[in-house]
Amino acid sequence: MFPKLFSIGSFYLPTYGLLVATGFLCGMALAQRQARRAGLNPEAVGNLAIYAALVGLLGAKLLMFAMDFGYYARNPERIFSLDTLLSAGVYYGGFLLALAFAWWYLKRQKMPFLVTADALAPGVALGHAIGRLGCFAAGCCWGTHCDLPWAVVFTNREAHDFTGVPLNVALHPAQLYESGATFAVAAALVYASGKPHKPGRILGLYLVLYSIARIAVEFVRNHETGAAVRRPVLVDAMDRNRAAGRGLRPALEDGGQNR
Repeated sequence: MFPKLFSIGSFYLPTYGLLVATGFLCGMALAQRQARRAGLNPEAVGNLAIYAALVGLLGAKLLMFAMDFGYYARNPERIFSLDTLLSAGVYYGGFLLALAFAWWYLKRQKMPFLVTADALAPGVALGHAIGRLGCFAAGCCWGTHCDLPWAVVFTNREAHDFTGVPLNVALHPAQLYESGATFAVAAALVYASGKPHKPGRILGLYLVLYSIARIAVEFVRNHETGAAVRRPVLVDAMDRNRAAGRGLRPALEDGGQNR
């Protein structure tokens, strides 16, 4: 666990933030590569990725607030706190709002929705996988007790104070499980996109494969919320995002022909 990459006085560069930014840049680069293969304008796809990322951050935080409304109603000052500002929020809230924005944006730009979504999906998976490494560095989203040889033990006091991760306890590296699984999803999507397919097939494959991976990880991911030291709400809310993902499916059929 390495939550701070370096510190200068009171300023520090969080490893989590750096890895999330790295994940975004790598994901956008892959999306633009996929766009070229699909005959799309890579610059337009890159612009969409930037806009969707900003909208996704908003959606993730809004769903985080909604899912823990009682806590924020009792503690409104926490809405503008540093930990809330730095939190990733609830993944599916960001994904759904970004997806809705992408549909609107692509309609205005007269770009095929499903073909573009297919180009973006592998990049989304890659960025997510790298971002989960940031979770491991920060100590959030930790696993349950583990007696296996690859169990991890967190020892950083600052990470405990920020995320509530238990120290000196052998835990499943749930963050690494999800990161590895999502890297595999990204690789599978890149492979599948190189084969003939109907528009929307890669997006649908992403939703199915990631859902399976996430459900598997949930069995070894910590979900306790009654600890004496309350975990930051970003962890609690992200623990419950599995419920928000039910029923996701490609609903638009006017995405154009894949090339």
